[in-house]
Amino acid sequence: MMAMPISCSAFRRTALILALVAGGVPAFAQESTNQSANQSATQIASNQPTGEVVLIPNRVIYPGERIELAALKQVTLIPGKHKPDAMATRIEELQGKIAKRTLLPGRYIPSSAIREAWLVEQGAAVQVFFIAGGLTISATAVTLQPGAAGDFIKVRNSDSGKILSGTVMADGTIQVSAS
Repeated sequence: MMAMPISCSAFRRTALILALVAGGVPAFAQESTNQSANQSATQIASNQPTGEVVLIPNRVIYPGERIELAALKQVTLIPGKHKPDAMATRIEELQGKIAKRTLLPGRYIPSSAIREAWLVEQGAAVQVFFIAGGLTISATAVTLQPGAAGDFIKVRNSDSGKILSGTVMADGTIQVSAS
């Protein structure tokens, strides 16, 4: 019996399927299926001392969506594999942050793909303070940009229409300085 030649596209398709099946999780991880989802990373690490424990998405996380624990899963990296630099894989780095772009399941989360949650939204009315020594001047302004605590943003004074730049404070106010 003579073997039939395999077409190039069928060969590629078969190779692709084999690569996808064999290379399952790009994060080179083994799921901790026998571990409960609420177990801490240190508990899992003590049970499996050979691999590093990291967090990756278990579903698609869309841009602008807050990252919650329910959207993440703990995996143990295959022994000898280490997470790449500039990847967020710990709870402190991810909990409550906002996705800047689509995060896919089973993939590492680049630090550049997440941001702090906005403390003030664009177009929101805020209190603006200028403090110099014992002098404090306050005014109402409208934000021209969203910002998290510590961000330097622009606001428009509601009374004068002047555009000011200031720092978002932890309480949602804006502190401006003399320029």
